[in-house]
Amino acid sequence: MNQSTSLDISAIRVGKIKHLVNAHLPGVDLAGTQLSEADFYQANLVGVNFVGANLLKATLRANLRGADFTGADLRGADFRNADLRGAIFMDAQVREASFAGAFLNGAVLNNVDLSGADLRGADLRGVNFTRTILFQAEFSNANLAGADLSQADLEEANLTGAILRGTNLQRANLLCAIVDGADFNGAILTDACLQGTPYEKKL
Repeated sequence: MNQSTSLDISAIRVGKIKHLVNAHLPGVDLAGTQLSEADFYQANLVGVNFVGANLLKATLRANLRGADFTGADLRGADFRNADLRGAIFMDAQVREASFAGAFLNGAVLNNVDLSGADLRGADLRGVNFTRTILFQAEFSNANLAGADLSQADLEEANLTGAILRGTNLQRANLLCAIVDGADFNGAILTDACLQGTPYEKKL
């Protein structure tokens, strides 16, 4: 039986049901819901509308392809190894969330506060990070090839071993960023702040 037919969607919308492990909820409208600390582990949430939802510290290690998190509160949320290809995070609060090992190809994260977020080993190819705050974010061994980080704030971010081939870093702030072993081949660094990095005087 399709699990979505056995779940009380109205109860989920008001936050009465928060244990949603393996739930099957593709395309469900959960905009504005109060789901802090909810557990969506391994759920099918393809295309779910989470616009303006409160998902503070929620477990979202799930299939979230094309999900819309515009304006959502995702602080401290757990997206480890999640499928977030094409997901939208515009104007969301995502401080200290974990995306370690997640797949975010083509996701939109512009104008987002990702300070202290963990994106280690994440697939971030083609992600839109324009004007995003990434202060002290963890990108070690992440793949950022072709991503747009123009005007992003990467101050003190850890980019150790990250792939930045063809990445747009125009006017980005990389002040004191850690870039040991990072691959900047073909990256666009026009007017980027590289003070405190090994590239400060080379580019």
